[in-house]
Amino acid sequence: MNIHEYQAKQLFKAFGISAPQGKVVTSADDAVRVTKDIAGDAWVVKAQVHAGGRGKVGGVKLAKNTDEVKQYASDMLGSRLVTKQTGTEGLPIESVLIEETYPIKREFYLSVLVDRASERVMFVSSIDGGMDIEEVADKTPEKIVTLLIDPAAGLQSYQCRNVAFDLLLQGPQIRALEKIMQGMYRLLLEKDASQIEINPLVETDDGELLALDAKINFDDNAVALHPDIVDFRDQSQEDEKENKAQEFDLNYITLDGTIGCMVNGAGLAMATMDLVKLKGGSPANFLDVGGGTTPEKVCEAFKLILSDKSVKAVLVNIFGGIVQCDVIAKGILTAVDEVHVQVPVVVRLEGTNAEKGRELLNNSDFGVIAADNLASAAEQVVALANKEGKSA
Repeated sequence: MNIHEYQAKQLFKAFGISAPQGKVVTSADDAVRVTKDIAGDAWVVKAQVHAGGRGKVGGVKLAKNTDEVKQYASDMLGSRLVTKQTGTEGLPIESVLIEETYPIKREFYLSVLVDRASERVMFVSSIDGGMDIEEVADKTPEKIVTLLIDPAAGLQSYQCRNVAFDLLLQGPQIRALEKIMQGMYRLLLEKDASQIEINPLVETDDGELLALDAKINFDDNAVALHPDIVDFRDQSQEDEKENKAQEFDLNYITLDGTIGCMVNGAGLAMATMDLVKLKGGSPANFLDVGGGTTPEKVCEAFKLILSDKSVKAVLVNIFGGIVQCDVIAKGILTAVDEVHVQVPVVVRLEGTNAEKGRELLNNSDFGVIAADNLASAAEQVVALANKEGKSA
């Protein structure tokens, strides 16, 4: 689960991490009004969306007077911001953060995350902040420093000092960085965050360290334990189809292809998507209906897939282990009938009662194609999607 920058900074301040003074507003008039409570004669207007790269596409503006504050807030609010992380439709801007400005001397990158490879918490830092960390990793990987934390010992002071030395900090800044790192570490553990990122962490002209930006991701499996974090959820920033899928215990992720995929089992779903790509197609989604799927879930899965207007064909790949293939075949036919599917549907069934399932599909009046194996199914669905795309 993601939260907005202003919400992340509320948590930062609760855990002793210094951040600029600011207020979030939902109207241009309020944006002007709050400038009276924020020090300085210039302000930053920041669109609040769950995506990075805002500054590169007009989502972060420096206002030198209140007229510019009002204009920038008015331009942002009610619009949609498109960044490289949002897709072509972008995300709605329903609030903006007005913050004080600072004379910046240097910018750093600092994050803490759960590193699954080492099964430990890891800090990542770089003397090059304010830019994509992926770009730094690609062009100057030697400027990225990683630090693994022993779960028994926790974050130690000497480790924070080592990071401070890598960032060329001196004197009181070393203690200030340790306070920030300890705050990030406690926040990660106490709130079950999966990643906390400050980019940039800035050094002002007077030597102060501030979290100029803030991003926090939380573990979806643990967020229910934290009602205060649940209250931060903004469904307007989330994919509507993915939220709908959660209501029916379906694992769904929207992609940008033309072939809808419905599979039981996450591993099989990944393999199915790989094979679709291998055959020249592009998946429109990841959809795992679960090992013990039911005809009702199959019907809801079809509705989700077909709510994406870019889908030109559907590939169903079911392995009948817990569930019987003939039962699923009946569910598929019921779904095709109820949802009024207008695109080609290719089904591969394997496992318990697979022959009975294929027979039901072949004898139906809905034109569902029962494939003999997954490779054949992938080839057929790619060919059908390409044909539908050309005729559209």
